[in-house]
Amino acid sequence: MAKHLEKELERLKKLIYSLSARVDENLELAVKSFQESDIELAKKVMANDARVDDLEIEVEEECLKALALYQPVAIDLRFIIAVMKMTSDLERIGDLAADIAKNGILINQSAKPKIPLDLHQMTYLVKTIVRKSLDCLINIDSYLAREVITDDLEIDAMKSEMKDEIVEALKREPEHAESLITLLAITHRLERIGDHASNIAEDVIYMVEAEIVRHQ
Repeated sequence: MAKHLEKELERLKKLIYSLSARVDENLELAVKSFQESDIELAKKVMANDARVDDLEIEVEEECLKALALYQPVAIDLRFIIAVMKMTSDLERIGDLAADIAKNGILINQSAKPKIPLDLHQMTYLVKTIVRKSLDCLINIDSYLAREVITDDLEIDAMKSEMKDEIVEALKREPEHAESLITLLAITHRLERIGDHASNIAEDVIYMVEAEIVRHQ
């Protein structure tokens, strides 16, 4: 039984790594499609999201099979529970990346507002925090996971500042309302991606230290 469980856990690890890599790539492409006004790249992101969904279902099914067949305990049980929760967050990051790609198409087809809003720093931070969360998952690193949770606060603050700028711009440039609202949607989705990365980090801490840090 122990050998079978060990093999199942190894398979789970490979699947979650594959899902992580796919989500990371799609986020990178989504940001690039938005920044470079590349509609074809945006369409590729949306097409790739279907594979992310398929992988999420596959991982969840493997987790349920492991729980039913092997009745794991202690760290093995925590690992499977954490993977199930992480999979949901990874799938949501994939969905949000696809939404950013769609927003990018909309905003690049509309008249541009005069607002000097630079999303490069925020997108860079979001991509960095997602990579960190995946690194702490792959390396089972709870110290790095705590860094991710701290970094997410910076993204939240940046989103709040950008929201204020966009609201002011809406008052000055109502004729560009569609573009500005789309920009606001992109900042919201970037911030949500940061939240999901933080959730993954919290799950790593739970898996390694058996400590629930959510809501602390």
